[in-house]
Amino acid sequence: MTAIAPYMSAFLREHLPQERRVSPHTCDTYAYAFQLLLCFAARRFQTQPSSLELEQIDAPLVLAFLEHIETERGNSPKTRNARLAAIHAFFRFLEYRLPSCLDQARRIHAIPTKKTDERLIDYLTHEEIQILLDVPDPTTPAGIRDRAMLHLAFAAGLRVSELVGLRLEDLELQPQPAIFVHGKGRRERSLPLWQETVAALRSWLAVRGEGKHCEFFLNARGQAMTRSGFEYILAKHVKIATLKHPSLEKKHISPQVLRHACAMHILQATHDVRKVALWLGHASLQSTDMFLHAATTEKLEALAAGAPPNVRRGHFRPPDKLLALLQSTQKDARYAQR
Repeated sequence: MTAIAPYMSAFLREHLPQERRVSPHTCDTYAYAFQLLLCFAARRFQTQPSSLELEQIDAPLVLAFLEHIETERGNSPKTRNARLAAIHAFFRFLEYRLPSCLDQARRIHAIPTKKTDERLIDYLTHEEIQILLDVPDPTTPAGIRDRAMLHLAFAAGLRVSELVGLRLEDLELQPQPAIFVHGKGRRERSLPLWQETVAALRSWLAVRGEGKHCEFFLNARGQAMTRSGFEYILAKHVKIATLKHPSLEKKHISPQVLRHACAMHILQATHDVRKVALWLGHASLQSTDMFLHAATTEKLEALAAGAPPNVRRGHFRPPDKLLALLQSTQKDARYAQR
């Protein structure tokens, strides 16, 4: 029997960050996936997670775990597939270090991902974005910071990890205001900024102070802003904005929705999906196609460009009731003769 703890530690602390050079966010996501898996296995085998053995994490257990997170934890198929991807990566790591688990790894690799529904994305209109940006109080340091974060998240279409990971050195105000973004998959991009966004960032810099952290946005304790911290700030301001604009009640507004709003704003202004992909830092246009499905402007243009076929007009004449009765009587008589 093989203890799983040493291999799990090597996978998360050496293989992912050093050999594959994945981002800290990916390491955190994989670590959380294995936390859920090992806790599930420990409950099933009535032992401690640190006492689990590799042979116990077989294909039936993984299938039961995936069923558990969907039915009992209420995770979506997309989240289920993300957890399965982490498990697949771990067993690919083991194949070259522990040949005895090749058959076990092959069975786990055979577990397929689940197809997911491609739903229309949620995004905010320009009016809804403006109402949200007007909520933070510009007379307090916290309000100035919140307004700058919301403005930058929308204007640059940043992911949460990109927003909270932004450093002071990544902001350039002269000669052309821009930010340098360390994106997903180690893809870097430089984005110009509106003057309104620059004004909001300058206001935050004036009250930020000299903290020991190099991150641009700090929390109330002077430490780097976290993902959950920004999500809390956004939810707080969305609740107030909903009172001013009732249409926001029907939308589940997350940090990703601000990124979607930026993408739709660029698409409607340029009508070029390639520019949207460039702005958001997508590696493939397939990731950007979802915004085309949600954009009704392009569909209306396509509808107006074509000529509909003519439909011959006619008048509906209901059948005569007496003739219908006679015809049905004739049918009944034929069946009776047979």
